Amino acid sequence: MSMAKHQKPHAILFAYPLQGHVIPAVDLAINLASRGFTITFVNTHSIHHHTSKASLSTTTTNNNNNDDIFAAVKDSDLDIRYTTVSDGLPVEYDRTLNHDEFMESLLHDMSVHVEELVTNIVKHSVPPVTCLIADTFFVWPSAIAMKFGLPYVSFWTEPALVFTLYYHMDLLRKNGHYACHDNRKDPIDYIPGVKAIDPKDTTSYLQQTDTTTVCHQIISKAFNDVRGANFVLCNTVQELEPQVIAALQVQKPFYAIGPLFPYGFNKGTVATSLWSESDCTHWLDSKPHGSVLYASFGSYAHITKRDLVEIANGLLLSKVSFVWVLRPDVVSSDDVDPLPSGFREEISDRGIVIPWCCQTQVLTHPAIKGFLTHCGWNSILEGIWYEVPFVCFPLLTDQFTNRKLLVDDWRVGINLSDQTVITKEEVLENISRLMMDGKLGEQLKAAIRGIKMKLENALSPNGSSEKNMECFIQDLVSRK
Repeated sequence: MSMAKHQKPHAILFAYPLQGHVIPAVDLAINLASRGFTITFVNTHSIHHHTSKASLSTTTTNNNNNDDIFAAVKDSDLDIRYTTVSDGLPVEYDRTLNHDEFMESLLHDMSVHVEELVTNIVKHSVPPVTCLIADTFFVWPSAIAMKFGLPYVSFWTEPALVFTLYYHMDLLRKNGHYACHDNRKDPIDYIPGVKAIDPKDTTSYLQQTDTTTVCHQIISKAFNDVRGANFVLCNTVQELEPQVIAALQVQKPFYAIGPLFPYGFNKGTVATSLWSESDCTHWLDSKPHGSVLYASFGSYAHITKRDLVEIANGLLLSKVSFVWVLRPDVVSSDDVDPLPSGFREEISDRGIVIPWCCQTQVLTHPAIKGFLTHCGWNSILEGIWYEVPFVCFPLLTDQFTNRKLLVDDWRVGINLSDQTVITKEEVLENISRLMMDGKLGEQLKAAIRGIKMKLENALSPNGSSEKNMECFIQDLVSRK
């Protein structure tokens, strides 16, 4: 489909229905709209329901615009339309407790609703729709884009290294490192652009021997589907992953456009949180500069009760001040308070446990010195931006590969545990190292400043991400 050069591009953008994917999708929508795009942004009914409910509970939010999460940024004359689509399940269905059923619905049922919505948008939109942008983990975009004669732009929210490991699953399978009864344990040294990588540093799904689960089916179908994408946008920085990106660009047009950050950076004006946010600024104000550990395991991954108890006891032993974000379902929706008995009383004023917060607001506070993280990619980019060194405890999916980048490659963090089974003694030792060891602290700070400079440079007017975004737009608009 050709696009007239003078015509305003109009993209339908589908965000994957997990908070860690919605956030960068919102940032991408605003970024493209600020460059002259019309964007029709699509959330699922369920995500919209939860973010609306959460924003109503968060007193700082303007509650009058609950039907349009982009209402606050439209003052900037950005043309972002907002709509929602069914993921195939009723809104009130508990997707956390019924994770596999939720994934089955994304795999089999959602595309019917998407097709109906796209038909309607294509039929009635002015300006006409010129492309479809969708998260790489969806299994249907290339077929739907082809049906409507639209270029398909795949949006990858994780590092390029993770993308290429999934993209080359056929090589991993052929070489016995994946989908075998007994996967090989020696380093993987045949993925284009990737230095030898230990299997334990690949994503959790690539390490498992049972590849019949619904998540494996989604990954397999999604990475089959992405081969039909015309362009891939990736929330990373060229200078952080140059060899991997160069090798991917041989396969297809692949643009590193990160880090994508919220409009207004510190406090996003678009509702993306699935839980109401607690404001701990007042508590942090009472603490000395550089004395507090911030701990959060993100919006999706679960932790075992055993590991949670060991971390809690390690924190108690450390005597370190901390803010700990424990969302209500972090162990299970059925276990609303998994902390050890008496923990909250014992920490007294030294620590606070909250269900959720605005992470960037906490990371930018001068009292924060370290970040105990699950190694989600959004958290990593934010931690680097605010120069907060990491103690790493990956739980799921890309987090194991992200940990490798943080600890082994960039040296901006340490591991919470080097064992398969975590203990309170190891938690105590590594949290104390991060928070108390002056020499290590200086090394980590120096390294993180160097990585942050790469992020800043990439976003500058002549930076790689800025140029890549402009190049993508040029390639999209001039596509015949």
